[in-house]
Amino acid sequence: MQTIHLITTGGTIEKMYSEQSGAVLNSASKIGQYLKRLRLPDCDVRVLSLMNKDSLEMTSSDRAVLVSEMARLLPDQLPIVITHGTDTMVETGVYIQKAVPQLNVPVILTGAMTPLGFEGSDGLQNLTESLLAARLLKPGVYVVLHGQVFAADKVRKDREQATFVSIP
Repeated sequence: MQTIHLITTGGTIEKMYSEQSGAVLNSASKIGQYLKRLRLPDCDVRVLSLMNKDSLEMTSSDRAVLVSEMARLLPDQLPIVITHGTDTMVETGVYIQKAVPQLNVPVILTGAMTPLGFEGSDGLQNLTESLLAARLLKPGVYVVLHGQVFAADKVRKDREQATFVSIP
């Protein structure tokens, strides 16, 4: 059985509609309910809800907390998937690369352009692909979205196309 650590930090993938405010907000982690929908017979996904923030609100202190939590998990030598908002996902990926240059496992950042549970959401697809990528990729930091895998320092968000694209 393969074990994967999944750290949730918030972002659009975790947002919910609030009837009271009429806005889409990060309020509670919902990754667990979506993992239950997946058939993962030989995979144990250990979820750690670290924070639930829009990535535009992530600070360097938040990134340091994330890296500190990763450092606690890395001795297990198990892949790590991180759910994260897409606006600053690349910034966090590069931060991780610099903070932990000698990774011994793949670290995958993923998220969504549309929240889980909303019609047309890409969240479940991206989560599923990230869990598979975590089992197949060599050690390093990657962004996995929309059927694509990118090195964290070789990608950018393309708002016009609502996806990520490679950079040289």
